[in-house]
Amino acid sequence: MQNRVELEREIQNFLYHEAELLDSRKFEQWLELLTDDIAYEMPVRLTRERDRSDAPSGMAHFSEDRRTLELRVNRLKTDYAWAENPPSRTRRFVSNVRIEQTSESNEVIVRSYLLLYRSRGSSTQTELISAERIDFLRNVEGQWKLAKRTITVDQAVLDMQNLAIFF
Repeated sequence: MQNRVELEREIQNFLYHEAELLDSRKFEQWLELLTDDIAYEMPVRLTRERDRSDAPSGMAHFSEDRRTLELRVNRLKTDYAWAENPPSRTRRFVSNVRIEQTSESNEVIVRSYLLLYRSRGSSTQTELISAERIDFLRNVEGQWKLAKRTITVDQAVLDMQNLAIFF
């Protein structure tokens, strides 16, 4: 059994490494951090009245698997990725990392907060988005891999030019 402090440090390093890969546009290396059966989604958030909490609407800004994520990464390498021309400059700030054990010895549930800053070209307009991510990480042959990610953004309406970036 792994020491709890060591496990937390290992998981935090995984998330920081992932953020660095995405911010430096090393998408091929990022794909290596994903399991073959990954589920990657950002549900559309509904705002409810008073005591009723916000809830997912059943719709999603995106709901992807390994194949569609690979397609997106491959498309970014072509001249047809107009949404990312010029490419976004991003900075991901990951915090409030909390880890839960699951019934499976090689899996953990990881909750974290994400603050993502984005700018493009020479525009003075910048974008800021905050979210909570719930990840299922699986240890595969001694390496942590992302098996599922659900991104819940804090905004009910996204004020972004596009959603061609990864969270």
